Amino acid sequence: MTRQIFDSHFHIIDSRFPLVRNNGYLPPEFTATDYLRAVSDLGVTGGAVVSGSFQAFDQNYLTDALATLGPMFVGVANIAETTSDEELLRLAEAGVRGVRFNLYRGGSAEIESVSSLGRRAWDVAGMHVEFYLDAHDLVDLEPVITALPKVSIDHLGMTSTHRDILLRLVSRGVRVKATGFGRVQLDVTSTIREIHQENPEALMFGTDLPSTRAPVPFHRDDLELVADILADGTSLALYDNAARFYGLTA
Repeated sequence: MTRQIFDSHFHIIDSRFPLVRNNGYLPPEFTATDYLRAVSDLGVTGGAVVSGSFQAFDQNYLTDALATLGPMFVGVANIAETTSDEELLRLAEAGVRGVRFNLYRGGSAEIESVSSLGRRAWDVAGMHVEFYLDAHDLVDLEPVITALPKVSIDHLGMTSTHRDILLRLVSRGVRVKATGFGRVQLDVTSTIREIHQENPEALMFGTDLPSTRAPVPFHRDDLELVADILADGTSLALYDNAARFYGLTA
């Protein structure tokens, strides 16, 4: 059965724009056209293009991709501490809704500057913060995360450690992306179930296409898994939560 999907997390890799090796890795091309073809039978009607570590602070690829994908797609950008308020406003006008801090692989900002940079992005341009992190670090990161006004965490937190902290953050309104099942080190079923029980508005499904560096790439069975786990909460996790979080529905 085809459902309406808001894909909360995927990457676009376009060789027309700068790419930077991260830990020796450079991803293969996956353009906006490739993405639309890949999800053509999934029921995707919108989504969030997320900047990867291999794109450093280039935003031209992102604004180009958003122009191609259309008005129901938004962006999440890596930004530097030196990013001006004017640039934040320009990106917001182009459809960027959030800034991403890659603490799992390193790169976008030092942890000491995450709070100030994330707060400035919110105050200036209404951009929330997204974290790519290992839940192992949540003990140190919890006060940083709770100090920010609007936050999401990628890939179910990656590992099963400190589940109590993750659920506490969820109870306070932090969103969690149900993405990247082929890269996480946790039990996907129990993690999704616990997060949904703690806060039905928290989970946001994403394909994680093109599954860069994931040992097991996205498969449409991942979508069916979420539907099977959540039953009556399926539409929340597959569309409603993310569409509201990214400001595309009320």
